Order: sequence, then C-alpha cells, then structure tokens
Amino acid sequence: MSPVTEQNVTNTPLSQRPADQIAAFRTAQEAAYDALKGRGLKLDLTRGKPASAQLDLSDELMSLPKGQFDRAGVDTRNYGGLEGIRELREMFADLLWVEPEQVVAGGNSSLVMMREVLTDLWLKGGVDSERPWSAEEKVTFICPVPGYDRHFTLLDWFGIETVTVPMSADGPDPDAVAQLAASDPSIKGMWVVPTYANPTGSIVTQEIAERLASMPTAAPDFKIFWDNAYAFHHLTEEEAKSADVLSLAAAAGNPHRPVMFASTSKITYAGAGVAFIAGSVETVKWYTTHLGKGAIGPDKINQLRHAQFFGSPQGVRDHMAKHRAIIAPKFDAVEQVLTERLGGLGVASWTKPSGGYFVSLDVLDGTAARVVALAKEAGVALTPAGASFPQGQDPHDRNIRLAPTFPELPDVTAAIDAVTTCVLLAAAEKLAG
Repeated sequence: MSPVTEQNVTNTPLSQRPADQIAAFRTAQEAAYDALKGRGLKLDLTRGKPASAQLDLSDELMSLPKGQFDRAGVDTRNYGGLEGIRELREMFADLLWVEPEQVVAGGNSSLVMMREVLTDLWLKGGVDSERPWSAEEKVTFICPVPGYDRHFTLLDWFGIETVTVPMSADGPDPDAVAQLAASDPSIKGMWVVPTYANPTGSIVTQEIAERLASMPTAAPDFKIFWDNAYAFHHLTEEEAKSADVLSLAAAAGNPHRPVMFASTSKITYAGAGVAFIAGSVETVKWYTTHLGKGAIGPDKINQLRHAQFFGSPQGVRDHMAKHRAIIAPKFDAVEQVLTERLGGLGVASWTKPSGGYFVSLDVLDGTAARVVALAKEAGVALTPAGASFPQGQDPHDRNIRLAPTFPELPDVTAAIDAVTTCVLLAAAEKLAG
C-alpha cells in the first residue's frame, strides 16, 4: 500500500510555536533560500520520464527482430492484423490477467488509444449505448483526485465535464463514486489508475474494484477507463497485483463497463513501445471495427521485436527488476530528505509509494503554488501546483507531484533538498501572517 503518512514528530510543530519563534524561523528560512538561489541550480522534476539508464536496458531492441515472420507465419512487414500479433497479445494478456481475445496490441501510445475510445464513444456510442455520447445533453466523468493531468486534459478537449472524488491508499472513495454514478445519467464514466496511481501510488483493492464493477449506474453505458500504466513498475520485491476488473465486471453482469489500457512506454522505449487495450470480446471487436476505418494495421515489426526481446511474461518481470534497481534508490533519497528536512514540523505529508513514478507531496493549505514559484526562482522546475486536479484547480492549493525518475541520483537529492527549503519558507510566511 501507499499511505499518506505524517512523519514522526521530532520537533515541535511549527504552528504550535509562539509568534517570535515563527518569526525567527522565517528569517532563517529566508537566509537559507537566498543561499539556495545562489547555487545556480538547473534541475527538473516535472514529468515522470524514464532515465537514460532505464532506456539503455532495452537497447537490444535496436538489433531486433530476427526475421520478419511472427509465430503464425504472418509477414509483419505487410498490411493487416489490426488486433496485433498473437504472441505479444498472449504475453500481456497473462500479465494483465485477461484472455488474449480481450487484448489489442497497437502503436506506442496508450494515451492515443484512450482518445480513440473516447472519440468512438462520442461519435458512435459504445457496445451498450443507446445513442452516441455527443447526442447527450451533457457528459460527465468522475475523476479521483489527486490524479493524472493528461486524463483531465483529454476530457477538457472533448468538453466533458468533471466531478471529483477523493483518492485514498486503497483507491477512489467507492461510496462517493457509487452515489454519483447512480444519481446522474450524464455521468458516463470514470478514470482509474489502479496500480501505483499517478501521483499517489495508491493500489486499488479487489474489494473496491468489485464495487466499481458491480455498482448500479444511471447511465446504462457507464465506462471505467482503467489506465494500468504502472502495473509492472514495482519499487520493492513485494509486487502488487492489479485487481481483476474485467472478470469482476463480467461476473456482475457489466462485461462492457471496463476498458483497460497499458503500454511498454516506461518498460522499453518511451517513444517506440507498444500500447494495449483490453475489454470484453465485444468491446475489442467494437474498437477494431472503428479503428479499421482509418488504419490497416499497427507496426507489427515493432511488436515482433518486443515479443522476441521479452520472450515470455517472466521476461517482462525480470526486465522490470532491472528498472527497480535504477529508480528505487531515487525514491529512497526522496523519502530520506523529506523526512530529515520536514519530519515533525507539521508542514507537509507525503506518500511513500511501493511502485510507480511519483511521490505526492501535500504542503500547508494555500502554499503549493508559492512553493512551486519559489522552486522555479531557485532553479528547480516542478509540475504546476494543481496539475493533479481537473482544470489545474486544487481547491486547497496543497498538492505537488514530485517525479524523481529522470534525474541522476545526486540531482534528485539536491532537487528535493531545494524543494524542502521552499516548503519551509512558504510555511513560515503563511504562519507568520
């Protein structure tokens, strides 16, 4: 699990100190910040990108594939095969706990697949839709927050409205989701990042997944966009397993409700991986039917090289252990610096994820934007405050997403140390009035 934890109280919380001590603390932090600006830092924690060392792990792909035929004898250089090559679909079906017939292997971007599915729902409606979504008076999505900014951007682009629910260590608040979905027919779907969620690292439990899969909904074609982007990105040897949402939905009589997405973008090459979509057999046929109006087949050569590179589902797991060896120390450094600098002061709490790409930092209400601005002036780029909320509006101005994977380890330590200085100064300013 990835609980948000208040660190051990080793100092008197700042808010409980008398005014003169807070003023002195503020003066000290202003001096520390001036010294920080003088260091001339140029560090970036804005996006969860793989580091070059992670990309190097997949350089064997550059010499693959060996031969041009897949296992079925299909010439991958030619047209056809909208659903992708069989061996790669089987491999990732095993990893995603679904059947090969429920999986489509596509291009390099699962985000593109999400846009395609939304577009098809908008223009044509889904397997279980009465009409295209564009014919509805209003379409709304439930968004667990903090969440993934690109999900919200995609909804904004369509003009789809949003309603938020809290994201806890075990997943989205199921009571809040169920109440909303049952009461409003304009609510057509929701986003879920089920395993090591962006940015909290939350892991949706089987129990919550079952409730989401089985709950009554006012819209008969309600969809769960199950974005399993980080399913294999473990930071510890204890590997979380994703909830089996497709089986749960089928058992509840809602087989077409979940649409799952995944990709190798952070497994092999971010710009040249393979993306996957999974759902009911009918959903897969619905997707490929619409896809076929504008495509004749994916890059099967890239799919073949990936199948040969991994060899088996266990090959994927073994490959991800190599990723863990590179990035886990960076997350350890984040935890160490945050604890040493902020622990016990009552000015921040943060997640300690067991997988994924992010740490979610909550600072004093009303100071997140100030922290980001201070960090920018000191040479440390952070994701904008509020990015983890629809329209970039964090109602409490408290959440900051930290992305430690891309920089080298010494730079991660330096960047987080700088961020803590900004957190302390912003907190002192607020408490001093």
